[in-house]
Amino acid sequence: MRRERLYHSHVKEWRAARDAGALESLVDRRTSPARTKKSAAEVENEKLRQQVERLQKDLARNKAALEVMGKASALLEMISESAD
Repeated sequence: MRRERLYHSHVKEWRAARDAGALESLVDRRTSPARTKKSAAEVENEKLRQQVERLQKDLARNKAALEVMGKASALLEMISESAD
């Protein structure tokens, strides 16, 4: 305990605080019952929603790129026809 700099006086203080009820307010909010954990289905749904959003963004970007490529191809075709 000394290596971790914990002394008997600390234990006495903690016991006194516990007996006085002061430790009840020190609840780990990450694991306390007040914060409910998501079920496996909810976690999976959230993961799938994020994946759908990402794929929709990719699809929109790909559609825009194809549209630009189509317009560029049409422009090049018009230029080559006018050059002939």
